[in-house]
Amino acid sequence: MSRIITPYSAQSTAAEVIDGVDLTGRRAIVTGGASGIGLETARALADAGTEVTLAVRDTAAGERAAADITAGGAPGKVRVDHLDLADRASIDAFVAGWTGPLHILVNNAGIMAVPELTRTADGWEAQFAINHLGHAALTLGLRDALAAARGARIVVVSSSAHQQSPVVFDDIHFTARPYEAWSAYGQSKTATILFTVALAKKWAADGITANALHPGGIMTNLQRHLDDAQLRWVGALDEQGNRLEVPPGWKTPQQGAATSVLLAASPEVEGVTGRYFEDGNEAPVIAERADGRSGVLPYALDDKDADVLWDETLRLLGR
Repeated sequence: MSRIITPYSAQSTAAEVIDGVDLTGRRAIVTGGASGIGLETARALADAGTEVTLAVRDTAAGERAAADITAGGAPGKVRVDHLDLADRASIDAFVAGWTGPLHILVNNAGIMAVPELTRTADGWEAQFAINHLGHAALTLGLRDALAAARGARIVVVSSSAHQQSPVVFDDIHFTARPYEAWSAYGQSKTATILFTVALAKKWAADGITANALHPGGIMTNLQRHLDDAQLRWVGALDEQGNRLEVPPGWKTPQQGAATSVLLAASPEVEGVTGRYFEDGNEAPVIAERADGRSGVLPYALDDKDADVLWDETLRLLGR
């Protein structure tokens, strides 16, 4: 397969990517749509006429985000619904409350670099549980709605941090090995890419496409667990110790949302599935870790591991 290159780049914004696209009559869900790139993704989709549901843990923040989007004149309706990806009952309730077709599912929400080992009520490591398993349960629960849309797109926000770790199938939840925050985060993001690969294969007959992406570096609430030393290491603090709104080499939230919007709505990637994008283009496969820089490691796209993860995911979720 040839690598997909579009007219867009790291500097492109979500508004530029969706310019001229009419999504009237389409319905979308954006998890974590109350802030950061989730908010900007939802804004761009609503501006194109999509009926967008912000699936958020904090519904008050979601209502503020919805008001902000509609105040800008977006023609698409914006709804808010509660979703806690760490709570299986919350996911089940969200799925049960959804009726009708779903054209776009953007699995955007997540947590990063939780400093101490934290487990959900199911005993799962929190980053793997929220970033992968919660979204997997949501996606699986919405399959009929996605199939009913006849051409639905699933967009999975992953990260270049997948380079930090493959999925360690022998000890996913750190029951025996020492916990390390970045390894856990990297493992969870590798899982999101592998699950995308599996979805692309298994749901193709339903006309559903699924792609993953790295949005780039964006200063959002995702960095809330980083201390000053870590923020300084990634270049997010100035010499006086102040947080930079857009550190050198990073993106604005509008730029960070661009690749999500590309995969959700652009005709440039119509029918494309099972791939990993960054900066508006399919990422190159690289031979070795590049310290979070451009490219995707082969283990994140491995068909065999994608099938193993799929089976393990279904087992954990009791499906």
